[in-house]
Amino acid sequence: MNRRDLNDMLWFQAVAEESSFTKAAAKLGTSQSALSHTVKQLEARLGLRLLTRTTRSVSPTEAGERLLRALAPRIQDIENDIDALMAFRDKPSGNVRITLSDHALDWIVWPKLKPVLRHYRDIHVELNVDNGFRNIVEERFDAGVRLGESVDKDMIAIRISPDWRLVVVASPDYLARHPAPGTPQDLVQHDCINHRQSRSGGLYAWEFARDGRELRVRIDGQLTFNSTIPMIDAAVSGLGIAYVPENLVADEIRSGRLVLMLDEWCPLFPGYYLYYPTRRQNSPAFAVIANALRHADVS
Repeated sequence: MNRRDLNDMLWFQAVAEESSFTKAAAKLGTSQSALSHTVKQLEARLGLRLLTRTTRSVSPTEAGERLLRALAPRIQDIENDIDALMAFRDKPSGNVRITLSDHALDWIVWPKLKPVLRHYRDIHVELNVDNGFRNIVEERFDAGVRLGESVDKDMIAIRISPDWRLVVVASPDYLARHPAPGTPQDLVQHDCINHRQSRSGGLYAWEFARDGRELRVRIDGQLTFNSTIPMIDAAVSGLGIAYVPENLVADEIRSGRLVLMLDEWCPLFPGYYLYYPTRRQNSPAFAVIANALRHADVS
């Protein structure tokens, strides 16, 4: 196999993983036409059809799937070896990709990373915001951030935040028009702001607990978001009751722009954890990021 074939296979891999010539071209920094031409040339040289193309999507053929399965682990090994070589530099360098929720990014990850990135100019970090679960191995993320209870047992997990909770809030304007709920079950009579879970597509059922009793309430309302920040703005605007991270609305509660309700029913969740595969060979750049995110209260 010559170098041209290897380069063309890397381009094929990008298209297969992105399921799109447009997205793969943007990722590779080339044009869609050049990428399409390269893959067609590779197929011609191999005498195999590697991709099935339609007007809406691109997917690997059976031969393409076999080539992709053969390529991915080998390319990952090469990337890991290159990352390991970076240990010989005066300062760590390299790329780190992390998938996480908007709340984890805004509250924990971004505030901790800003000073680190100013110091380590050769470390490049991609923070992919997604409130659903991602397969970090298949999608080639270096790590993900989840609640401790959600991390798979075969992953290494580093605690990066204290415990936290969701709280029920509404504006004084909304409560002037509607009686405040006395129990979680009362929420079904209110205009509540829904949160759609990105991966499953389902609506989040609000979780409550008190005196050992746990319950979930499926609410209804005019608005549904898949991100936390606009839910807070909608609640402040009097458009309904929201169930959102307490730390994100602390200022609004103190100022009186939002009113806290059902306080005794809102349980603590285990904190956020940075998690990654046990078989991963960590680069110096990843070690810098992981150490920066580590929760200070954990030895």
